[in-house]
Amino acid sequence: MAKPKAPRRPRAEPPKGFRDYFGAELIARQRMLAQIAEVYHAYGFDPLETSAVETVEALGKFLPDVDRPNEGVFAWQEGEEDGRGDWLALRYDLTAPLARVAAQYRNDLPSPYRRYAMGPVWRNEKPGPGRFRQFYQCDADTVGAPSVAADAEICAMLVDVFGVLGLGGDCLVRVNNRKVLNGVMEAAGVLDPDDPERFATERGIVLRAIDKLDRLGEGGVRALLGEGRKDDSGDFTKGAGLSAAQADLVLAFTNARRDEGIATVSALRALVQNSRIGTQGIDELEEIAALLDAQGYGPDRIVIDPSVVRGLGYYTGPVYEAELTFEILDEKGRKRQFGSVAGGGRYDDLVRRFTGQAVPATGVSIGVDRLLAALAAKGHGAQAEPGPVVITVMDRDRMADYMTMVGDLRRAGIRAEVYLGNPRNFGNQLKYADKRQSPVAIIQGADEAARGVVQIKDLLLGARIAAEASHAEWKAQPAQQEVPRADLVATVQRLLASQTTTP
Repeated sequence: MAKPKAPRRPRAEPPKGFRDYFGAELIARQRMLAQIAEVYHAYGFDPLETSAVETVEALGKFLPDVDRPNEGVFAWQEGEEDGRGDWLALRYDLTAPLARVAAQYRNDLPSPYRRYAMGPVWRNEKPGPGRFRQFYQCDADTVGAPSVAADAEICAMLVDVFGVLGLGGDCLVRVNNRKVLNGVMEAAGVLDPDDPERFATERGIVLRAIDKLDRLGEGGVRALLGEGRKDDSGDFTKGAGLSAAQADLVLAFTNARRDEGIATVSALRALVQNSRIGTQGIDELEEIAALLDAQGYGPDRIVIDPSVVRGLGYYTGPVYEAELTFEILDEKGRKRQFGSVAGGGRYDDLVRRFTGQAVPATGVSIGVDRLLAALAAKGHGAQAEPGPVVITVMDRDRMADYMTMVGDLRRAGIRAEVYLGNPRNFGNQLKYADKRQSPVAIIQGADEAARGVVQIKDLLLGARIAAEASHAEWKAQPAQQEVPRADLVATVQRLLASQTTTP
């Protein structure tokens, strides 16, 4: 009789496109998000946490991959016990859930409603280097404010966020307006009032083409505005089908940025002078620039830049993007600018999907993982922090004494733990403390207990002595001291304070 096969063991690895985060990374993220939350709070925004799961209907078809509506999400259908069988999905951003909340609680929330949210989102897309299917976002939005003063405030708040994080000198917020682009396309003869569906399709292709200007250059974008473009792998991307003259006008729009915001506005106004929607967009840009200037946010920190379009299809007016201008080395050792870490804009039609009534809204999303990478590149990233003080266990029967010690340390604000593994091998306990990057170990055997003392071992000094000092220096500067049990907390406090000041 054949021997039955042993059950297959699961692979000890996350699914493709997902990753695990450990201590220092999580601490760095928590610290950064706390700093951002302080700025959001100072601007009057309140926190909001929504469900990680929404109905597919509520999320809508607003993913960047517009060629695959309702694709790109992790979705499943509920059972039909309730007669509905709704399709559910993990949220792909924090904005679509906000639109649902604003509609659901519209009679209870203040208007305008200002909220910030931080949490993971999920995209069912092909992963790649630095591109994961689960990532963190940090958003701030104002719902119910029709004035572009709300957009100007978001831009100012972005500058303040990066200032708090120590990146103020490297941050540039670039502002544009979708209405201006619509005006350019109307002037180019692309916008057809009698065929809005065709215009929406062509505009989506044009938006995605302009969004790739930094990566593909003007020649690549021109190809995408025309018949299409074949990349290095031979894959062909269908273009918007614009004529050469129409493409010239769109590219003139992207190249209209000048050193001064007023000059940029003038250049754009000349392009859309016969378009009502385009002129309205220009007027809004002028107002944003004036409001920011009144608050002291000059062109060194916030600029009007027509090349900013943002890829998502739900933006209806001002759009903005925060980029970091310092240089890093890419995978091939070439210098390049770090680039975009946040973006957003006005989306006046998103809540309308639920209520049938226009509800103005604007907001920004910060890419948390990308911003953490920027902080690391500037030397402000995840730092290995000291672990807890470890109280070793010399006698199993005296666990209550060890727990009393750890309680005394914790009440004094000292991070500490009792070793809870197998205490038989004392060397393994010290190895554990090293792996935990513990600064201090506490030792008390039966002899020390009888004499009312404890041994305090400075693990950082011990490691330094072992690596650098001679035997004579080791004897002159021992890393272990014996103190009365009553002096345990005060001695550990002094030792930890000295460690933080020792280079």
